[in-house]
Amino acid sequence: MRNIAALTEGLFQCQPPLGKFAVFGNHDLWTDDAYLQRELKAAGVTVLVNQSTALPAPFDTVYVCGMDDPWTGSPDATETFSNAASSDVLRLLLMHAPDGLLLLGKEKFDVAFAGHTHGGQIALKNGTPILVPHGPLCRKFSYGRHEVPGSGSLLVSRGVGCSTLPVRINADPELLICRLS
Repeated sequence: MRNIAALTEGLFQCQPPLGKFAVFGNHDLWTDDAYLQRELKAAGVTVLVNQSTALPAPFDTVYVCGMDDPWTGSPDATETFSNAASSDVLRLLLMHAPDGLLLLGKEKFDVAFAGHTHGGQIALKNGTPILVPHGPLCRKFSYGRHEVPGSGSLLVSRGVGCSTLPVRINADPELLICRLS
């Protein structure tokens, strides 16, 4: 919570033409998530909690779908994709942890984005994580691009923060900047 002002200042200045979207993770939900959501909204960010929204025209067949955190939230895949139910739309899924894949049921996505793992935060020189946060898929999908059978690509960012230990070894912080075409 103490860093939200610095974050929202930068987000306010960032003006992407198709919008700014976010989902909350476990640390966000352990604090005052209503306050965080108000601050992000003031910076022009749409926080998606089991919701989807279409991008503006001419990209209105592309939906950004945000599912609640699988461990500290109340994820609902059916609700998350309810506005994007047509088979002729493109679904971009935002979820905090790769473990959200376990909750999708029959729902499919074209591209999914996750974090939570910090790339292990402490890893071997080849990037293999030594420690990972809880969750059955966090080691398998600790960072990078992964093809998910029956759906699309999952992109897992190491992110910029730390978990309980304020150190990173062979798991540098990162922001993913993607151009989808």
